[in-house]
Amino acid sequence: MPTNFKPKILGFLCNWCCYGGADLCGVSRFQYPPYIRVIRVMCSGRVDPAFVLRAFRRGIDGVFIGGCHLDDCHYNTEGNYHVFSMVQIMKRLLEQIRINPERLRLEWVSAGEGIRFAEIMNEYQNKILEMGPLGMESNSGMDELNARIDKAAGLIPYIKQVERKQMRIRERSPEAYRKFFAGERFAKIYKDHIEDKLNRT
Repeated sequence: MPTNFKPKILGFLCNWCCYGGADLCGVSRFQYPPYIRVIRVMCSGRVDPAFVLRAFRRGIDGVFIGGCHLDDCHYNTEGNYHVFSMVQIMKRLLEQIRINPERLRLEWVSAGEGIRFAEIMNEYQNKILEMGPLGMESNSGMDELNARIDKAAGLIPYIKQVERKQMRIRERSPEAYRKFFAGERFAKIYKDHIEDKLNRT
């Protein structure tokens, strides 16, 4: 890894919670890395999987998504549950195309948690520094990595359809979501409908 490596981190922050936490962090003069570039979104649920792949396609070393705590979304649609599902799927997809899934990070930060935001960002930066620039883990050139990213990006509409039809959970609770995405049913759905299709593409 280059000794002068300065990671490029892109952050999608929910307007109502995590962005407020980041703002409080700055006002309170808590120290966190200067390498993150922030995009403010009205809800973390508006972060499309295509945005994540596009960021990596453009050489971003880490993508951070910050939203409201589960069950505390500003909107009735509870977009943070949606982004929770999306991130679990994307982590599997990243692993399949040989990008370390830890490069994608999802955290819940309220507007009053400035210290928490600083702690998370410092820990996340250290993790990215440890991993090195994007592509270090794949043992292949960037052209080959970008080809795999493009291949995965082409499946995003299909992946959204699979998520809507087979991965929606009736019970909206943190425990139910964590249990589903850590369980065998999710692993089987992903393998049968996404992993195998990507391998055949």
